[in-house]
Amino acid sequence: MLKKLAVIGALMLAPTLGFAQGAGVTFGGVKVNPNEPVEITADELSVDQTNGSAVFAGNVVAGQGDLRLSAAQVRVQYAVVDGVNTGEIDNLFATGGVVLVNGAEAAEAREAVYSVGSSQIEMTGDVVLTQGQSALSGEKLIVDLAAGTGRMVGRVKTIFKTGGNN
Repeated sequence: MLKKLAVIGALMLAPTLGFAQGAGVTFGGVKVNPNEPVEITADELSVDQTNGSAVFAGNVVAGQGDLRLSAAQVRVQYAVVDGVNTGEIDNLFATGGVVLVNGAEAAEAREAVYSVGSSQIEMTGDVVLTQGQSALSGEKLIVDLAAGTGRMVGRVKTIFKTGGNN
């Protein structure tokens, strides 16, 4: 939490670039294969067979390949075809201190939705993306895991660390 506050403070005090429409960013050189298994660990699990969902709560960590998503709670929505639960994960809905890590890059937000089939993650609420010594913040980060790219939208602020020794 202190690291997040320090990054946000630095973003507010340093000269920044603001983009009304959004900024394109890369997100990890590692691409995620949507066919890889998703492993989830948590303190507890509740299953609702009537709507085809499962809720993991407490210290939740979901992993797929090199991708790690942690949150206070993750609701798993399974795909339903012709009224029948297929058992395949359709979406993950993460809330509460969401952290997404892919290699050396990390993004933090209040909420995230991971659409497994399309390999897209949409993070919302005080989003902060750190890439090495650079940081980027905005209202929403949309990550395309198949392409390894992302797009920050909303009131975007950034800090670029230069190579100079000042």
